[in-house]
Amino acid sequence: MATINFLYRSVKNKSNIHLRLLFRNNSTDFVFGTNTKLEISKEYWSKYHRMKRPKDINIINLQTEIKYELNKIENHILNSFNNFNPDLIDKKWLEVEMNYYYNPPQKAEALTNELLKYIDVYIDYKKHNITKATITKFNGIKKLITKYQINKKTTVLISDVNNSFKKDFEDFCLQDKYAPNTIARAIRFIKTFCKHAQSNGLETSYQLDSIKTKNIKVESIYLTFEDLKKIEETDYTESLDNAKDWLIISCYTGQRVSDFMRFTKEMIRYEKNKNDGILKPLIEFTQKKTNKMMTVPLHKKVIEILDKRNGEFPYSLSDQKYNKHIKEVCRLATIKEIVSGSKLLPIEKGSKITRKQSGTFEKWELVTSHIGRRSFASNYYGEIPTNYLIYITGHSTETMFLNYIGKSNKDKAMEMTNFF
Repeated sequence: MATINFLYRSVKNKSNIHLRLLFRNNSTDFVFGTNTKLEISKEYWSKYHRMKRPKDINIINLQTEIKYELNKIENHILNSFNNFNPDLIDKKWLEVEMNYYYNPPQKAEALTNELLKYIDVYIDYKKHNITKATITKFNGIKKLITKYQINKKTTVLISDVNNSFKKDFEDFCLQDKYAPNTIARAIRFIKTFCKHAQSNGLETSYQLDSIKTKNIKVESIYLTFEDLKKIEETDYTESLDNAKDWLIISCYTGQRVSDFMRFTKEMIRYEKNKNDGILKPLIEFTQKKTNKMMTVPLHKKVIEILDKRNGEFPYSLSDQKYNKHIKEVCRLATIKEIVSGSKLLPIEKGSKITRKQSGTFEKWELVTSHIGRRSFASNYYGEIPTNYLIYITGHSTETMFLNYIGKSNKDKAMEMTNFF
């Protein structure tokens, strides 16, 4: 049982009324106090507040107003007290409750149960932890869901995402010529959005956890050391030579285009190697996608490019221009081995709509800005300890790294036979 007392504790002529909370817990008496925001005069408190049947109408009105306010404060504190563990109540608790009285927490807006709208809610929740590239992916999934809803003349709710929805969504996407792995990724993200909604109290299907997707294995296209040698020995125009140098840099640093295209000579520093005492060049930068601070050793091939360019990196290119140029670089270097893979192609002759389609192509046709990172990982797998490679590529686990370069447990076991 708790009680509330109100006191005038100031020597000033006007002051805020002080609230005192008294209660007993586990045979111990507690007293905590804090100020209210109710300001009254010392004269009123001492002469008129407890006066019975005052005749002055102004005093009557003032008494009514102040007692009403004090009664509201008292009820607020006692109601909160009765719904709280008394072992945890202290002065700080009382101050917080008093602040809640004057600044009650705003009632949260009800969350939408529409899948399409909830994606925006998810993006807002995660906006400080995801990159622009990830948001772009999410917006792509929103467009796909929008097309599905228009086709089906329906609005997909969070609770509608079950195995039946998964099959219907897959059928629609396949009919629209989307690649199986693109569809699988979209479904995984949809499941993530729904799990987040579930954690916020929204209704989800009991089948949500049972929704599974399977990726179709695609060949890991990369440039071998032999390919890179042919590229280095080919003559190019100035613009293609610039793109070629970036391609070589990417294949020997293992970084994403969003990172290596920002390299400058100011990022380079030299450290003495403990084994041979020779100064070794390192480049330091923060990865754009992960916000991780990186220190990566510079291969002699990268140093050769810098020496050729008077210590400078090549001039930067847009992603679109870089992708176009390095395809031409590899075509001219006759990187024409026939390989399995997938590339963007029109869904039908004359159509401007493209989808990723699997098939066999000359290798140069499948070259994109991502190939440098995969080439680094693939070329040095088994040559450099995997934990070092993972540090440079930024993969979270060895399993993810092995999947990235298309290696299986069998490949790993065969690598181990070198040590037996």
